[in-house]
Amino acid sequence: MSCFETLQAYAFRSLGYGERLLPRSDFTLCEQFVLIGSGLIWNVYFGVIAIITGFFFANALAMAKNSPRRWLRSPANGFIFVFRGSPLFIQFFFAYSLFLSLKSYSSVFDSLSSAWLGALIVLFLNTSAYSAEIFYGALRSIPKGDIEAADAYGLTGWSRFRKVM
Repeated sequence: MSCFETLQAYAFRSLGYGERLLPRSDFTLCEQFVLIGSGLIWNVYFGVIAIITGFFFANALAMAKNSPRRWLRSPANGFIFVFRGSPLFIQFFFAYSLFLSLKSYSSVFDSLSSAWLGALIVLFLNTSAYSAEIFYGALRSIPKGDIEAADAYGLTGWSRFRKVM
C-alpha cells in the first residue's frame, strides 16, 4: 500500500471515516505516522472540550477557594489538592475502576464505563483543578489599591472581593 493510499484509508479513522481495522501487513513508517496522527485527533478533541468546559468549573472552584466561608473553601481546597497532587494516569485508573464498580450497581452508569467518556470526565476534572489554582492566584494578585480604586468608582463587585481578602 502506498503512502497516499494509507493516508486515504486511515487518516480519519478515529472520526469514523475510512477503514475500521488496522493494516495486517508489516507497518511502514508512513503507516505508523498516519495511525498515530489519527489517534492524535482524539487527544486534541478531548483537550479542547476539557479546557472549554473546565474553565467554568475552575472559576467556581477559584471563587470557592477564595471565599471566607469554610464550608466553601474546604471542599475546593480538597478537590484541588487531590487532582493536582496525583498523577493523571492514576486518576484515569481509579476513575475507570470506579465507573466499572458503579456499572455493577445500576444500569444507569453503563455509559460511564466507556473509555472515551471516562477519559473526558477525568480530563475535565484535572483541567479544572489546575485552572482553578491559576485563577485563584490571579484573584490573590490584585493589588489592594486597585480594589480600593474600583470601590471608589462604584464597582460593587470589587468591594465584595475586598471583604474576602
